[in-house]
Amino acid sequence: MSTSTPPPTDPPRPSITYRDAGVDIAAGNRVVDLIRQAVASTGRPGVIGGIGGFGALFRPEWQKFSDPILVASTDGVGTKLKLAFMLDRHDTVGIDLVAMSVNDLVVQGAEPLFFLDYFATGALNPEVAATVIQGIAEGCRQAGCALVGGETAEMPAFYPPGEYDLAGFAVGIVDRARLIDGSTITPTDAVIGMASSGPHSNGYSLIRRLVLPPHGPGLDHLCPTPEGDKPLGELLLAPTRIYVRSILKLTQQVTVKGLVHITGGGFTENIPRILPEGMAVTLDQNAWPRSALFDLLQELGNIEAHEMHRTFNCGIGMIAIVAESDCAAALESLTASGENAWRIGSVTSWNHPSDPRVTIHG
Repeated sequence: MSTSTPPPTDPPRPSITYRDAGVDIAAGNRVVDLIRQAVASTGRPGVIGGIGGFGALFRPEWQKFSDPILVASTDGVGTKLKLAFMLDRHDTVGIDLVAMSVNDLVVQGAEPLFFLDYFATGALNPEVAATVIQGIAEGCRQAGCALVGGETAEMPAFYPPGEYDLAGFAVGIVDRARLIDGSTITPTDAVIGMASSGPHSNGYSLIRRLVLPPHGPGLDHLCPTPEGDKPLGELLLAPTRIYVRSILKLTQQVTVKGLVHITGGGFTENIPRILPEGMAVTLDQNAWPRSALFDLLQELGNIEAHEMHRTFNCGIGMIAIVAESDCAAALESLTASGENAWRIGSVTSWNHPSDPRVTIHG
């Protein structure tokens, strides 16, 4: 009687989990636990519920407006994040994220209502993510808006180790009658500049090329400031100034004809966005103090003045345009709100298409 050998059986395959593929759900839950208190601290009237739902709920106080308009903005932090990675400092970029959107809302007269964030990384470090989001919460507190939700995305092999990306989304509200669009700007109006806290979140691809080795002096290089010498890395990570509360107060005290958030494109690209046809602006660069940081950047790259003015804010992060008769009151209001502000120029007529819309003397 013959017998046959049974065919060999394959060994049992191990059970694969999402964590084996590089996504740690427990780490995501830990981030939520770490940020819960910071998020709650941004609460304001209109917020319904807390974090953790499928969508954020907000009920605007419609009765306060006769013809309400919602204003929305989205932005990121850009390559400034590369410096945060290099310095392993993550507590300020969240403020940048909020600032870039809410400053764009308030230039139209809108009060920011709520904010959402998107944090994406290859491998989630809960402590780093929580530090970033706590910075976002701080930005929301400065702007008076609620952090109502967000997304933390872990995408293995999509980002280099230790890196992440950020995006932010803000919604504000303004009554149609109080919308600021620049349409009433006329020649002789005063141009007021508000001090920036540094380059804010623009021009950092150029900045990194200028300051990092082998061609630049490095992030430890000391740069003079009014408070004493400070490392370049510290100055370059200074968060974008949030002007929301100061601007909203200003609009209650004087008629603001136009507002400009000086972001990518500097003066020459952003100011024309709010000028009516036939209007131009002349600025006096000597009317405000430009920090040594911008002087150093210009020196390191032998950058022409025109390029500086179309790339960096050069010390002015926000511009307000008011009637000449309101200039003194506007400066007083901004100073009382803690802003460093100066009359930096005037609106002029623009008659020749070949002439620049923005002229900067000094």
